[in-house]
Amino acid sequence: MDLYKLRQLFIFGFISCVLIGSMAVKAQSMDVSTGKQVSIEYTLTLEDETVVDSNVGAEPLTFIQGSHNIIPGLESALDGMTVGDSKQVTITPENAYGPVNEDAVSEIEKTYIPEDSLKVGAVLQGQNPDGRVIIARVVEIKEETVLLDYNHPLAGKTLNFDVKIMAVGNAPKPDTPKTDK
Repeated sequence: MDLYKLRQLFIFGFISCVLIGSMAVKAQSMDVSTGKQVSIEYTLTLEDETVVDSNVGAEPLTFIQGSHNIIPGLESALDGMTVGDSKQVTITPENAYGPVNEDAVSEIEKTYIPEDSLKVGAVLQGQNPDGRVIIARVVEIKEETVLLDYNHPLAGKTLNFDVKIMAVGNAPKPDTPKTDK
């Protein structure tokens, strides 16, 4: 074999290896995995098929996989999916908003509730002593008191998601604080 053909064979082999390697890296980066920025389109329904929420046809929900910004059951169900994949996922209360906590219901005097919120289903927002926002729903109105439920509205419910992966990419690097020297 002459030197010219040997050189061409070497260059062809080198280019092939580079292309195959870059395709493998690209394919790997398209999988949903911890640390990746993921955008999804979803519809959330309850067991009775009531639609709770949907962003289909609107802005996708974007989050960092593994950062616990979405419910654990959905986060783990998305692992390994790629752009364009769709999936139906059923998530138990334990992997969503938890079971209903009976201790998260309290009875308070009506005088502490604004007059326009004295109706079953009203949602109240306040702050605890640490300054964290707390939300409660009025579940019962008695003669002198009001029963408030601090559970998440979806606590104790099985959730069904129809989800589609719209984008997967590297998470943006956090801004580094500037230091004065």
